[in-house]
Amino acid sequence: MKKIITIALLAGILNMNCGTLMTLAKEDSTPKAPHEFKSMVKKDKKYDPSYKYEYTNMEWWNRFNDSILTGYINKAIENNYDLKAASLAVQEYYQQTRAQFANELPQIGAGFFPGYAKMPGTTDSDWSFAVPGFASYEVDIFLKNRDKTKSVKKLYEGSKFDERAAYIAIASAVGTTYLNIVNLDKTIEIQQQIVDIRKNIYELMQLSNQEGLVSTADVVRANKEYVEGMTSLVELTKQRDKLLNQLCVLIGESPENASSLQRASFDSLNCDVTVPESIATEVIVQRPDYLKAEKMVEKAGIDVRVARKEFLPSINLGGLLFFNANDLGSVFTTRNALMALGGGLFWPLFTGGSRMANLKIRKYSYERVLQQYYKTNLTAIQEVNDALLCVKMDKDKLDKVQKQRDLEAEDFEYTEAKFNQGTISKLDLIQKQENLLDMDKTLAQNKVEFMVDAIGLYKATGSKI
Repeated sequence: MKKIITIALLAGILNMNCGTLMTLAKEDSTPKAPHEFKSMVKKDKKYDPSYKYEYTNMEWWNRFNDSILTGYINKAIENNYDLKAASLAVQEYYQQTRAQFANELPQIGAGFFPGYAKMPGTTDSDWSFAVPGFASYEVDIFLKNRDKTKSVKKLYEGSKFDERAAYIAIASAVGTTYLNIVNLDKTIEIQQQIVDIRKNIYELMQLSNQEGLVSTADVVRANKEYVEGMTSLVELTKQRDKLLNQLCVLIGESPENASSLQRASFDSLNCDVTVPESIATEVIVQRPDYLKAEKMVEKAGIDVRVARKEFLPSINLGGLLFFNANDLGSVFTTRNALMALGGGLFWPLFTGGSRMANLKIRKYSYERVLQQYYKTNLTAIQEVNDALLCVKMDKDKLDKVQKQRDLEAEDFEYTEAKFNQGTISKLDLIQKQENLLDMDKTLAQNKVEFMVDAIGLYKATGSKI
């Protein structure tokens, strides 16, 4: 009777395991939103986020001497959702590495199965208590599982470079957006002065037309330029509002707070950014995309090695310790114990060519990743050279525009002197003033372009400039 119950319990254990597998297979694969959209990840009190500031090289940003700009970058590091997702992806890959490493360790399980049975053809019935314990281990003498763990670990290492690239990109986006907003503040201020001048010109033209000094066509032309100035002012305001909304998203705030965002005045911007003559190769090979490409080549090589080892046999060890008794108090006794220990070797001899195909897939994948690595190398050199060229050329251009603006200001002084002497009209004076304001707009645009290109060089060098 006891042997029959034991067999029935063992069969029940196998059926329960099979039933669990079937249940998992039938589960709905549709992703569901977390309850009340709350994070399910517990905060690690030992977590130190200081490495994120090293990613962005805050010392370089301090060269702008703008505490508001560096404050926004710090806010982005703390609150930007893309950066949070990048950091969580690193932790996700880390846990995948741990999960794969578990395959290198023995697997141990235990259970408890009480049962009450009455067999057919008998009047006897009794309780039975079973406590099974299982252990299994794949002897990794060919280091196949070890290589699989190394392969997954390369993904984890690559995700850290993705995280670093994300922080550099967001910091660059914050800096570029902020500088363009400051530039638009200045441009709108200048454009408002231009609109006032054109309005004054239009009014003077109307008076002159009434006195027969200018034609109606001149009045219409002055009115058209006045309306065009107001249209440009509206367009500039629209662009600034959009950039303010964009900056809010970058620093993790609601766009409803866009109007309250602080920024420095344009004239206080420090554009004294040192332009290097050349960039060392050591800087280029430290770019996060370059380093990740290296890790992907290493991973592809490990995957080829794993595919080769799939042709080798698997050696497994297994153990069973099973207690079964009719009395719960006497379960854990040697008399009621069943122990077994064994091992086996499994060598797939014919799999329809799947292993050979898998090996070729891994080899082709390795060659593809290797070509991407070569391309990443060339692209990195190109981007650094392009960024360095833009900074140098725009620096030279800024110096020439500054000189041109100074000459325009000098010309305006002579015009103003002529007006004070009564040799030219007020209309001639304010037209010269508009020319000077147009040069101020051009100078402001070139100044910001140079600073934005400096940020582009910062990004191209992986913040190691």
